[in-house]
Amino acid sequence: MTAASPVTTTSPMTLATGTATIHRWTPVSRTASGALAALLLALGFAPFVFTPEATAKLTTLFVLVIVAAMWNALAGYAGLVSVGQQGFIGLGAYGVFLFVDRGVSPFLAVVLAALLAGAVAVPTSLLAFRLTGGQFAIGMWAIAEFFRLVVVNTPSLGGGSGRSLTDLSATDPAVRQAQVYWLALALMSALLLAVFMLLRSRLGASLEAIRDDPVGAASVGVRVTSAKRLVFVLAAVGGAAAGGLTLASTLRVQPDSIFGVHWSAYMIFMVVIGGLGTFEGPIIGAIVFFLVQDWFGDNGGTWYLIGLGALAIGMTLWMPHGLWGTVARRRDLELLPVGYRVKTPVVRP
Repeated sequence: MTAASPVTTTSPMTLATGTATIHRWTPVSRTASGALAALLLALGFAPFVFTPEATAKLTTLFVLVIVAAMWNALAGYAGLVSVGQQGFIGLGAYGVFLFVDRGVSPFLAVVLAALLAGAVAVPTSLLAFRLTGGQFAIGMWAIAEFFRLVVVNTPSLGGGSGRSLTDLSATDPAVRQAQVYWLALALMSALLLAVFMLLRSRLGASLEAIRDDPVGAASVGVRVTSAKRLVFVLAAVGGAAAGGLTLASTLRVQPDSIFGVHWSAYMIFMVVIGGLGTFEGPIIGAIVFFLVQDWFGDNGGTWYLIGLGALAIGMTLWMPHGLWGTVARRRDLELLPVGYRVKTPVVRP
């Protein structure tokens, strides 16, 4: 079973029943990690194999994986349940224009806009962290609306009618889509790796302690506010990267769409379906949501949205740990372990 809190040693421990070893990796997790690395490498050749339409759909999937992983890091590990992360998605999209207007390449502008959103997240946290629980969730929604109103009232950003990224419109559509795809794949891989390494560090254990009992964590020396702020900034960078990629893929954004609360609904749905507080769960949830959206989104109309809501309610009632969370608990399985595991040998009489 997975230890409740990560341990800082890999040396054997002597127990009353025998010798137990503490480790992270198992043969299954090593195989899964290698398979994932091979898959990411193979995905790099997708534009040479698939049509631009297929790579555009994969780009959309990568964006969904990013926002799901970021929201899970924020809520599933740090206990910061937010319904306002769309504010940083919108900042990422409109931040691209700020750099493009100054002669920066649109693709570099996506990265710089994500970093700019991370910088904005620092003073934002000073205000947001004064709130807790439901107040924090709704407070983040209000902050996202503030960001939207700033954009709407800035004429150079197109105001309420939105703006197009004309710097990429002259590029051949197939070439442009391939470039956006590679950027999305690189950013998704980098952000997932960042979350993975963060959760495997000492800070990862601190975050779980903060999520379970902030007062208790502070009493044993955990720097609660600093740890929460780091995850908050990382989630802002990831959300902004997703916004910038959305703009680069569609070439146009409008404030009401890119700052829409539906983004938070999508994040919550994907994480609940996949498994809150697991590393693999949001990825699986994003794939499920992408397939449902691709199959039924165009033709389902309002019934499609009703179906998503019913599915989320059903999962919450009968599979509260999500798809991957349920499988991992029943099979004692981790494909990408972020904690330690204790293996106790069987003692025969």
